Amino acid sequence: MNLLVGQIGHLSVILAFAAALVAAYGYFQASRGRALGDEDQSWLRLARGAFFVHGAAVLSVIVCLFNIIHAHRYEYYYAWSHSSNHLPVQYMISCFWEGQEGSFLLWIFWQVVLGLCIMKFNRRWEAPVMAVFSGVQLFLVSMILGVVLGGVKVGSSPFILLREFLTDLPVWKMNPDFVPKDGTGLNALLQNYWMVIHPPTLFLGFALTLVPFAFAIAALWKRELTSWVKPALPWTLIGGGVLGVGVVMGAYWAYETLNFGGYWNWDPVENAVYIPWLVLVASLHGLVLWQKRRTGLRTSFALVVATFVLILYATFLTRSGVLGNASVHSFTDLGLSGQLLIYLGVFAVLSVALLVSRWKEIPISEKELNGYNPELWVFVGATVLCLGAFQVLYTTSIPVYNAFMGFIGIKTNVALPADQIAHYSKFQLWMGVVVALLSGIAQIMWWQRNNKETVVNALTAPTLLALLGTALTVLLVRYNGLTISPAYVVLTLAGLFGVLANFGTIFNLLRRGVRLSGGAVAHLGIALMLLGILASAGYSNIISRNVSGLVYSREFAEDINRDNVLLFRNETTPMQGYQLTYTGQFYEVPGVPGYVDKQFLYRTDDDYKALARAPIAVGGKTYYKTGDTVAILPENTYYRINYKDAKSGEQFALYPRAQINDEMGGGEGGGLLASPAIKKFWGHDIYTHVSSVLDPRKERPWSEPKESVLAVGDTIFLNDYFAVFRAIEPAHETAGLNLQKGDLALQADMIVHGEKRQYHAHPVFVVRNRMVGRVADEVEDLGVRLTLNAIDPTAGKFTFGVSTTQKDYVILKAMEKPFINLLWSGTLLMALGFGLSVRQRGGRGAVAPETEATAETEASAGSRAARPQPVS
Repeated sequence: MNLLVGQIGHLSVILAFAAALVAAYGYFQASRGRALGDEDQSWLRLARGAFFVHGAAVLSVIVCLFNIIHAHRYEYYYAWSHSSNHLPVQYMISCFWEGQEGSFLLWIFWQVVLGLCIMKFNRRWEAPVMAVFSGVQLFLVSMILGVVLGGVKVGSSPFILLREFLTDLPVWKMNPDFVPKDGTGLNALLQNYWMVIHPPTLFLGFALTLVPFAFAIAALWKRELTSWVKPALPWTLIGGGVLGVGVVMGAYWAYETLNFGGYWNWDPVENAVYIPWLVLVASLHGLVLWQKRRTGLRTSFALVVATFVLILYATFLTRSGVLGNASVHSFTDLGLSGQLLIYLGVFAVLSVALLVSRWKEIPISEKELNGYNPELWVFVGATVLCLGAFQVLYTTSIPVYNAFMGFIGIKTNVALPADQIAHYSKFQLWMGVVVALLSGIAQIMWWQRNNKETVVNALTAPTLLALLGTALTVLLVRYNGLTISPAYVVLTLAGLFGVLANFGTIFNLLRRGVRLSGGAVAHLGIALMLLGILASAGYSNIISRNVSGLVYSREFAEDINRDNVLLFRNETTPMQGYQLTYTGQFYEVPGVPGYVDKQFLYRTDDDYKALARAPIAVGGKTYYKTGDTVAILPENTYYRINYKDAKSGEQFALYPRAQINDEMGGGEGGGLLASPAIKKFWGHDIYTHVSSVLDPRKERPWSEPKESVLAVGDTIFLNDYFAVFRAIEPAHETAGLNLQKGDLALQADMIVHGEKRQYHAHPVFVVRNRMVGRVADEVEDLGVRLTLNAIDPTAGKFTFGVSTTQKDYVILKAMEKPFINLLWSGTLLMALGFGLSVRQRGGRGAVAPETEATAETEASAGSRAARPQPVS
């Protein structure tokens, strides 16, 4: 038992908390009563030193926590509850942020990094901005403090010992130093490479929302009500790009890992991240409008503050346990609900109060807007984004409303919508229509002269092409026997218009030699994303329809019997456009490319080790010889499905998997959680997952063996099949047999004739120290087991036992996802657009030297051909 690393870690948390407190107070005193850039240097040096100490302490906490995970120190509850001995290193990294404490620590770490960047790149604003930063860090570190003050628990420590968490186990009375040999392991759903990179990206996005918020609060505090926009805008751009990519990463993880057939299920935890991103993008447009057109400053202040408050609200939703019955993603309540509410309340109340107190001092534009002003359309777009966020926020918050009313003694019966996907989608679809249209209109108007004729001419071409493209799409959909709803026609039109308008803007700018517009690129990406969502979600086609006329099982749900195909092992079955063959179960073997056939492995008492029954070779290279010990990862069983295109003859194999998960799935002892396998084509994906399989954890029930006495050359009938006893021969080294000198081992050579192919079976008869042993052989495809029970060498007769069981099968669902690549490629373009905008905002100017005028001059330069661009 190693207690030192935990003690160092806990002391580091306390030091990080104290240093954040000193830094917050020092930065406050350095800036109080002084003009921006004229801080008290003695307080400033103290605050900087304290923040450096805070950062070092946070780094120490991270090192200690990863040490207890990587070194398998199961005396600590965090390591025991999130990791296990057999996890690869990359999944140990996922263990770090699987728990609440680790995710808070990741968030704290990113804000340390960003705070150091502010100290380096925004020195003029350092004191007031870092005062806000340090205050937020103070609250965040308190969430992992893990101390009890006056009977009140403050935070949950990641370094709590297992014996302190599970105090009622009798083992502690017998052995206070007891340490489990293994942990409970990482949630099977999180054993995915996206869970290594998605959470850090998402929490970096969370942390980045603090930067514009801190600038806004500092500006209100110091009455620098306009100059904060310029330094805050690049950070807002980075935050919008990173958080947006983080959201889509989560969607792609769901697409690859979950089997609901999509990438977004409107789960409350998904919504809790989506809401602040929409408001963040809206605030970004407000900041661009003020910097370039001197309008919308009040809106910018309000939206920047709202974004950060919504991030805190999302934290409360996902970590308070209030969504426990409404979401499969949320963390369990660690008793921190009150602390989270205080955290949310303090920053919400203080920031809103400060904003209200300065509201009348915030400059406003006297410029009147008309239909040919791009500012109007940017405002409308920001408003639509906020309305979309509010619709999701309102419904997602129903459990919070019920919990609050119950807390004050009022019983409510407000329920979440029965069909949440339909409830959210019907509004968000129309939001997508408006966003796509406005993204094109605003870009064109922003870059054209501010007169009716020029704008109309610029809008004509993308409008006509979008109408033509929509008409062709409708005809194509109907030609393929599908129906298209009016709403999808409108969304198609809007998406095509957004793509064409923004592409036209990019083309014109390049033709005129103007620097590429990051806003146009980002808007183009978003329009492509909308088209990808429309095509993949609206026209997903199930190609595994049951055309046999049979019901697989009356215990199955109707959709399983209707939308799935039954595949018996090594039997080819037709499916819409393909011939499918299920060829067996496979395991992951570290160090071996691809997957290894389960039939080549002899399982041992150790679940994570097997013996090679035959050489394991890939691409001509032998990785294991017969009898070698093989490390395996048994949590996942992969089912190889061979696809053959009925027209072209093209073949490929997919490996959908089933994960053992005792906490999810139905039935005694838990269930199997299926994850899809995906074949990507340029125009569509084939999305395949198993809906039902024989449980690989359980031994299949075999019939009572029936004995038959055979001579070499005899034939035996095995239910619907027959086998020929060809020979008896010495059994050499066989996996699991461990033959020794003096042992006698004989094996029968049996040829089993199935419906479409032949199989070899070699049951073994062993004599060791005058003791008889038998090793049966199975033909899993046919559900047949053969045992060599007895040998009569005098008569030349051999007694065989034959048992039968259910033939191996899978019930499979397959779908086509048309043009889903538009969603993923659109995400990349969106991120590229944000990146280009960051680069442009950080340079001499947004576009060209002639636009290097002051913001006031730019606001009046309505007749210029080249105008600064909105961003997303």
